[in-house]
Amino acid sequence: MSHSSSRPRRHAQPATQAHAQAPQGGRHELGQNFLVDRSVIDDIDGLVARTSGPIVEIGAGEGALTLPLSRHGRPLTAVEIDPKRARRLDGRTPGNVTVVCADILRHRLPQHPHVVVGNIPFHVTTPIVKRLLAADHWHTAVLLVQWEVARRRAGVGGASMLTAAWWPWYEFELRSRVPARSFRPVPSVDGGLLTMRRRTDPPAVERGPYQDFVKQVFTGRGNGLRQILERTGRFDRDALRAWLRHHPAAHRALPKDLTAHQWVSLWQHSGGRHSGGRHGGGSLR
Repeated sequence: MSHSSSRPRRHAQPATQAHAQAPQGGRHELGQNFLVDRSVIDDIDGLVARTSGPIVEIGAGEGALTLPLSRHGRPLTAVEIDPKRARRLDGRTPGNVTVVCADILRHRLPQHPHVVVGNIPFHVTTPIVKRLLAADHWHTAVLLVQWEVARRRAGVGGASMLTAAWWPWYEFELRSRVPARSFRPVPSVDGGLLTMRRRTDPPAVERGPYQDFVKQVFTGRGNGLRQILERTGRFDRDALRAWLRHHPAAHRALPKDLTAHQWVSLWQHSGGRHSGGRHGGGSLR
């Protein structure tokens, strides 16, 4: 897509108060490790290309992802916390790109369907992911995060409590491992390319009570899953025995070993309340 030099220049929006107070001395102060590996950039660009709708980029930096993404011609909001980099990027982007100088944890996300993409600063990965999971309207997120975080979010080697708490509403997929040498400065750990997709037909589960249940099971004490579940006081003994018969591997499992389907099934066997919304009867897909 061509970029006309006569296009009126847009100015990056002012920083929030929290951003203005942040040290601006360099990359490490902002937790930034910039992506320089062209193959990884192409992978991320390819994943976004399979989606539709406006794009919101987290941590645009010097534009390593912004510029390739801008060539799709879709509306793109590039959020960058560093005012100097935001101003420089604003001068290099075509008309379909709006550069916003803001903290993504405070920036208001669009109130219409959109895609989220970004090379996430490792030290704020969990707050950003939590914010996205609680937000409405976006349908796909393509995120470059710390390798172990990507694995846990996708349930590889055992899911985290956060993943289990949101599995009825989102699909998490680990796409690839990204070597530390793909960044500048080089971090001490590798990155992982993670996709999160909102389920189009989630099961009819009440979010608050279900997430309380997941927390109770994850933090419960016991020698194995059966004992943990018995001590929650939520299960009729016959109902629990029947569930374990249908899931024999769960006898030797811990909460982190359960799948998305098993969590919802377990919640239903506990007598958990179900919402009567339009998605009633939906299944995990």
